[in-house]
Amino acid sequence: EVQLVESGGGLVQAGGSLRLSCAASGFTFDDYAIGWFRQAPGKGREAVSCIASYDHRTYYTDSVKGRFTISSDNTKNTVYLQMNSLKPEDTAVYYCAADANLGAVIAGRNDYWGQGTQVTVSP
Repeated sequence: EVQLVESGGGLVQAGGSLRLSCAASGFTFDDYAIGWFRQAPGKGREAVSCIASYDHRTYYTDSVKGRFTISSDNTKNTVYLQMNSLKPEDTAVYYCAADANLGAVIAGRNDYWGQGTQVTVSP
């Protein structure tokens, strides 16, 4: 059974940091790309950052460049999203998702999705 389990969300003040984790199981992690997405109330889902486990190519949406860092620990089948200098507009439910193709992940066309973790940034 494929599982993507997010953790690390919470409430933080603006300027603070959180680290999200996405633990994957049920598929060959090294063959997949993993992405972090977010959806704020009343807004569409957007790709925040993605990483290809097989070659560690990365993608960041412009609004998080320089603040967020994605990394992959292939020994633990886990992808991390380190989020620094958080802003209230980063408030959203964050999801991780996986697909064999990095481009598909970035486009949101993923084979697998997690259940999400809430990130709330207070002013």
